[in-house]
Amino acid sequence: MREENWWRGAVIYQVYPRSFRDSNGDGIGDLVGITQKLDYIADLGVDGIWLSPVFRSPMDDFGYDVCDYRAIDPIFGSIEDFDALLERAHSLGLKVLLDQVLSHTSNQHPWFIESRASRDNPRADWYVWADPRPDGTPPTNWLSIFGGVAWQWEPRRQQYYLHNFLASQPDLNFHCAEVRRQLLEEVEFWLERGVDGFRLDVVNFYFHDVLLRDNPPRPPAERFAQGFSPNNPYAFQLHHYDKTQPENLDFLRELRRLMDRYPRKMLVGEIGDDDSLATMASYTSGNDKLHTAYCFELLGPTFSAAFIRQSVERLEGMIGDGWPSWAFTNHDVARVIGRWGDADAPPELARVLLALLFSLRGDVCLFQGEELGLPQAEIAWEDLRDPFGIAFWPEFKGRDGCRTPMPWDAEAPNLGFSGARPWLPVAESHRRLAVSLQRDDPNSVLNQCREILAWRRRQPALRRGDIRFFDSPGESLVFSRRHPGQNLIACFNLDASPVTIELPDLGAINPFDDAGFGAELEANRVKLAPYGAFFGETGSQATGPA
Repeated sequence: MREENWWRGAVIYQVYPRSFRDSNGDGIGDLVGITQKLDYIADLGVDGIWLSPVFRSPMDDFGYDVCDYRAIDPIFGSIEDFDALLERAHSLGLKVLLDQVLSHTSNQHPWFIESRASRDNPRADWYVWADPRPDGTPPTNWLSIFGGVAWQWEPRRQQYYLHNFLASQPDLNFHCAEVRRQLLEEVEFWLERGVDGFRLDVVNFYFHDVLLRDNPPRPPAERFAQGFSPNNPYAFQLHHYDKTQPENLDFLRELRRLMDRYPRKMLVGEIGDDDSLATMASYTSGNDKLHTAYCFELLGPTFSAAFIRQSVERLEGMIGDGWPSWAFTNHDVARVIGRWGDADAPPELARVLLALLFSLRGDVCLFQGEELGLPQAEIAWEDLRDPFGIAFWPEFKGRDGCRTPMPWDAEAPNLGFSGARPWLPVAESHRRLAVSLQRDDPNSVLNQCREILAWRRRQPALRRGDIRFFDSPGESLVFSRRHPGQNLIACFNLDASPVTIELPDLGAINPFDDAGFGAELEANRVKLAPYGAFFGETGSQATGPA
């Protein structure tokens, strides 16, 4: 693998710092705690880590409301703690990506405090301000993802400001050249410090329509939003004007030019849009914007082999020379076992989903605990911390259920996360899946995850190859991955019933050791057990088991 392109086919492990490991006994995870567990992450066989925000913040949205882009929040530690984490990660061969929230800040950021003071101060145009309509109502019909209108009245200026999320998260005005220059300086600060790249939060939200046109309504039959509450009015609009504006592409090119001055750095963008797949293709093509991007297509409630195939094939038909990333779970959605299964789902489901995720073309974002097969945690109303969930309870319970502390030790207080009461309660359903119980079990989801990742590293077709799907019965998926010198066939059964698959005519097939995946190859047929998987090397150059 060429070092400058290390990110192509990489597996990035997402760490949610508040919930990973508490080293100082205050009930909140921290940088020292992460550093103490970096050996565990490295042993998984991943290529790097993505740290959810650790910048100084009032924590209204748990770090996604930044009030100082260059300071570590004291609850996580110090800048020296971050430097130590970075050094240790690099010594273990792990890259480190920071979560950069550039679209908005906290309303406690000094920039906003100055901007809201008057209409003629030096930062007056740094945020999105607009006069009310003649009747005093907001300037557009735009809505906040977290519910309600996306405009907040500011009496000091007698104007509204835009917030696509909480009212305490005002949107920066990317039409202002000074804002763009300043944000590039904030990014460069961390590049100079040695980070290996950035995960860009809501990367298609940077620019708004300068003419402030109203969004059109979405037809009632189409009112859905992958990953969001089904009763969120945000899904009632087509978001033509509040995000994904054409000017965004020029800023991404500017940001990429900065990144290219620092060798071997990368950008992965988060995209939430009316047509997220098309935006992924647009934002990653041409080798002059994002290196890669992911969306919520496979992070929603829809689970079927047909939907997964349709999503991947549609993106492949548009992306050209761009490069995708895929995730089944992250800090914004219910854990995949909770969305696509239930709390009693067998470990085989977790294992086959990991095998499938690691086999798709693109990079992989693996959320902490996914390697353990953790189900979604149930959080009582009185324990909720997520403002999104509080606003939409009980129809939508928010994001706290995927953010509960990591279960390190089944016998320790708070499952080994902290000696104090954690900021979110540990999930009792996670006790039987703790690292301490899975570590020495060769058949555990954790160890099978390690085995799959170790095997994947040796397969150039899985890291860099193209992908082609074939028809198959029921809830099964069959596709090939091809790279010069290697052709692979991969089969997955996503159902609780066995299935027999007629393999496509790709030449001789030599099966790889299925590591207990429950597959039997007979001539050109493969029999898959419930939640089984099969990998084989195909063609006249097939070399047999790895």
